[in-house]
Parts: sequence; structure tokens; C-alpha cells
Amino acid sequence: MHDIRFRCDLHSFGGIYGRQFSVTMRIAIDCSQQIAYGSVMYTGIIQQLGVVNEVQETRSGLRLKIDPQGWDYLPNPGDSVANNGCCLTLVDALSSSQGIMIFDAIPETLSKTTLGDWKAGQRINLERPLRMGDGLDGHQVQGHVDGVGKVVRVDPNDGYRVRIELSNELMRFMVPKGSICIDGISLTIAALDVSDQWVEVALIPETLERTNLGDRVAGDQINIEADVMVKTIVHTMTHYREFNKSGV
Repeated sequence: MHDIRFRCDLHSFGGIYGRQFSVTMRIAIDCSQQIAYGSVMYTGIIQQLGVVNEVQETRSGLRLKIDPQGWDYLPNPGDSVANNGCCLTLVDALSSSQGIMIFDAIPETLSKTTLGDWKAGQRINLERPLRMGDGLDGHQVQGHVDGVGKVVRVDPNDGYRVRIELSNELMRFMVPKGSICIDGISLTIAALDVSDQWVEVALIPETLERTNLGDRVAGDQINIEADVMVKTIVHTMTHYREFNKSGV
């Protein structure tokens, strides 16, 4: 275990707040573990397309059975897998489920995601968590879906652009040319309109081939995770300005 002390100064953007404050933190890192524990992280680069095998109602929510379609990642019970961007925990050994991945979703998860609408045969984007030393080819993704967006337009003739309508709560985390995670896929915001509350992404053929975004049509619901760095800044500026003013 290693103790690391660091100090960071958070400056205001564009002089809007005109102040700054600093934070000193002490963290412990266990470098012996293969997985980057502390917060399971993903990169938003889809590794496999799975298929919903079955959805069962349970006393605590839903049990989701996903066929990984020959994926070479073999998680153990308790391991995490991102399913359309939602971090879920494997609850049964693959050896006892004929290779089917089984996950439980509770009401909190169902209220924030599209999982409650999944049907047998639906394709699902799958990603395993990052391991210590893995490259970050997309952006930092937590697998904590912030809410659901609605596809309002798909234009295959203009670089295959998909427009998604967002709530005001989600829209405040959107930044021009910033990162967004859509159904687990790390994408760049190609355009946005704050007043009309939509963002648009442009998809390359590789993304359409390796993910399920090509299945989406106008009216579909889609999982959205905002950039964690933007969320942290917005939350800090919103809730801790008074501490800064008082000199705390």
C-alpha cells in the first residue's frame, strides 16, 4: 500500500467565479491488484456484442440473462461487466449457466436506465472493466448511467449522425466537442443545442459495425453517462462556491 499526498487548485472557468480554492487529499493505492479497484472503470470501447437471452422478473427487480456470443472474456461471480454502459455484477458462474451471463438489476438501476425495456434478441454492447496498465482509448467511463435520452433523428446520409434529446439535468453536463457515453460507447459530441436540449454524434463505419448504435431508430430510449470530469466540476462549482467565499 502506498500513501500519496497531492494538492490541486481548481480555477474558475473564464473568470465566471473569479476565485479558486485548493484541496489536499490522502489516498491509498493497492498496486498488487490486477483490476484498478477503488472505482471500476471502463473506456467506452465496446469489445463484444451480446444478445439478450431472457429477462425475468424477481422480487427485487429483474434478472437479465445475456448471451456473450463467444466472447473470450470469462468473468467470475462478483466481477463487473458493462451492459449498454451500465455496470452490472455477474451473479452466477458461467460454467453453471451454459456460458450465459446472469445479472440482477434493482429498482434504482431500472429507474436510471433502459434495462427495464430490454427484450429477448436485443443486441447489447459489452465491455469488461479496465485492468491496471490498460490503454484508455476512449474516455473515463464509470458505468454509472446518469439517465436516459431519446433518439429523435438518425441521418445515415450525413456521416451517419444520431441526434438525442436530453433532459435539462443531463444537458448541463454537455460540452461542445466533449465526451459522452451512449449505451456504453465513448463518443464525441459533434453538435448540440442547449435551448432545444439535444446533442448529436457522428458515427464512423467501424463504430456501426462493432456496436448496436446502427440498430437505433427515432423514438428509441438510450443510456447516457456524462463525462465524469465535467460532472465533478459542475457539482463543485454549484455546491461549494460558498465555502470558497468564506475562505474555508
